[in-house]
Amino acid sequence: MDFQAGILQDGSPMESLEKQLICPICLEMLSKPVVILPCQHNLCRKCANDVFQAANPYWQNRGSLISGGRFRCPSCRHEVLLDRHGVYGLQRNLLVENIIDIYKQECSSRPLKKGEHPMCKEHEDERINIYCVTCEVPTCSMCKVFGAHKDCEVAPLQAVFQGQKTELNNCISMLVAGNDRIQTIISQLEDSCQSTEENSEAAKRELCARFDALAALLEEKKAELLQRISQEQADKTAFIQSLICQYKEQLEKSSRLVETAIQAAEETGGAAFLMNAKQLIKTIVEASKGGRLDKIEQGYESMDAFSVSLDHLTEAVHALDFDPAEEDEEYFDGEEEEVEE
Repeated sequence: MDFQAGILQDGSPMESLEKQLICPICLEMLSKPVVILPCQHNLCRKCANDVFQAANPYWQNRGSLISGGRFRCPSCRHEVLLDRHGVYGLQRNLLVENIIDIYKQECSSRPLKKGEHPMCKEHEDERINIYCVTCEVPTCSMCKVFGAHKDCEVAPLQAVFQGQKTELNNCISMLVAGNDRIQTIISQLEDSCQSTEENSEAAKRELCARFDALAALLEEKKAELLQRISQEQADKTAFIQSLICQYKEQLEKSSRLVETAIQAAEETGGAAFLMNAKQLIKTIVEASKGGRLDKIEQGYESMDAFSVSLDHLTEAVHALDFDPAEEDEEYFDGEEEEVEE
């Protein structure tokens, strides 16, 4: 049985309770068995397993000897570490399951009130109970028979409601998975930034060691090359930091879109939901397709190109000496001048 919040009065304690029993993944009432995460948030076991499988695509079935995996709680982004049993190793929340049973029993005994169903503006006594596929708007039976939609194709309101709500839930799941991937890319970029800085420092130390052997003669050249490494480091670090900012901005936009979608998905009235659902789904799909940001190439953080060999310069410095041929010529020229005098 599908328990909707529309059977309760707005702001009632039962409606507030229902909001606490909604799964943040499927946006439906938590279904048995309910698992409790280390951060004390609850998920349907099936939804938790779907998120876990999406974050760990190579994880095998439970009972294998490999180690477990990890995923982030969709409510608070807390990282959840699992053992080799996966989601089946999480503890069930029996208290929440009992509360759900009591809630469903209470809801089943409450009839739907007449005034809570949206009414047609053209026919005030007619309830909105069908959906015009041609015009893509909810309407009533009188509008189909005698009104503006008499030549249009219509469908049952509940069928369209369930279809678009399922599509929206799929889009939300897609956004959540995309956010996890973006977070992984951000972490990789941050690691690459740190590796670039560490490799740059290692290149500087090696360069300093080589130039110190040649002392003051190569001091100017050493400073020049250090400046080139620093400039390369600054350029690469600035590029990576710009990518991090772009991914964080995309993540923030996507998160806001998720919140908007979740709020829309919590709408229990079919007509009210369908007013904005199609445009919201289109926005989510476009946002998912348009988030193609640049990535750094493999080995981008390497600074190996700045490795310098100074062996030939060391040999040249050791070979420096006065030219004996020039000294002898000057000496003999001096003796000839004295004889002539």
